[in-house]
Amino acid sequence: MDPTILERLLAAGDRREDCALATIIRVWGSTPRKPGTKMLVTADGSVCGTIGGGCGEAEVRREALAALDCKSPARHSLDLGNDLAADEGMACGGKMDVFIDFISSTDQASREIFEKLYQQLKSGEEASLITITGDGGSGSRLIGRKILLGAATVTGVVPGEIASLARTLQLQTGGREAWLTACPVAGDGQKTYQVELLVESCALPDEVIILGGGHISLPLSRMAGILGYRCTVADDRPSFASRERFPGAYRIVCENFDTALKGLDIGPSTCVVIVTRGHKHDRYCLREALKRPAAYIGMIGSRRKVKSLMDQMVEEGFDPERLNSVFSPIGLDIGAETPEEIALSIMAEIVAVRRGRRGGSLKRSGDL
Repeated sequence: MDPTILERLLAAGDRREDCALATIIRVWGSTPRKPGTKMLVTADGSVCGTIGGGCGEAEVRREALAALDCKSPARHSLDLGNDLAADEGMACGGKMDVFIDFISSTDQASREIFEKLYQQLKSGEEASLITITGDGGSGSRLIGRKILLGAATVTGVVPGEIASLARTLQLQTGGREAWLTACPVAGDGQKTYQVELLVESCALPDEVIILGGGHISLPLSRMAGILGYRCTVADDRPSFASRERFPGAYRIVCENFDTALKGLDIGPSTCVVIVTRGHKHDRYCLREALKRPAAYIGMIGSRRKVKSLMDQMVEEGFDPERLNSVFSPIGLDIGAETPEEIALSIMAEIVAVRRGRRGGSLKRSGDL
């Protein structure tokens, strides 16, 4: 879950305001967003997050406001291929089921879950959020109840059978996207009904680490944030590594690059962008980044500079195949010249790599 949505949800609770949390729970065909995507709607109609935009999102916003009026959760199905969607220019053609969760400002159980989830995400811990989105028409009043599963804790007010089931499901998620499952649960008088659960593995968004706080880093950090990445900026100059310069960054590190890199957790979901002010710093940052299992390593520089640096790295004993995995010169070839254009080309390349694409044009030869 996007930490920004959690922040807005908790802030609404602090103001004693109800809100509605719309979540895509099932899709068919071509849709703009995937299951687990969320949008928060407050009573004044304000929206945080997006489930795809257009008339479909506007329709869900109206349903969310209706759920706030009724003070109860709801389900809504969107057909993105209907006439209204076509009139609005939406040509996805798929369908989505959306669960609209009514979040009461007086519901302390839910607030405790969201607070713990927010704390775990901010500290880098993974957790599983399980929401009851259906009860098989049994009228059990369980719809909307949640379970938060940490490494060793269970938070939530639900029947014991569902809590045990939730722990079993947590082991089955394997970090995949949100998914629905229906399971039999014994109700009052041992009556069995089907409870539908939305299972979400929650973790902080992927991180972009920008080594160097110069002129390219400014638009690059903003674009990374817009695209949903956490952004860390590191530089050894206080005037270039400051909250005033990078107000939206997740983390700012003002240390020598050798010290900074030793303190940064660079894992398989981390993207490293090397844009320091000099070859010496670039070489050190690249040497250290290559020792980590980063998802992406990119370094700015001309082809001549890059070749010279790579030759030096080979002489130092680095594997040529590993060096060949570095994206340098960095970015997609869009003819970028300005810092903003260069930042755009870098983020486009990162997205392409993370999506398993080459970054070519979507237009094919012969297309109108």
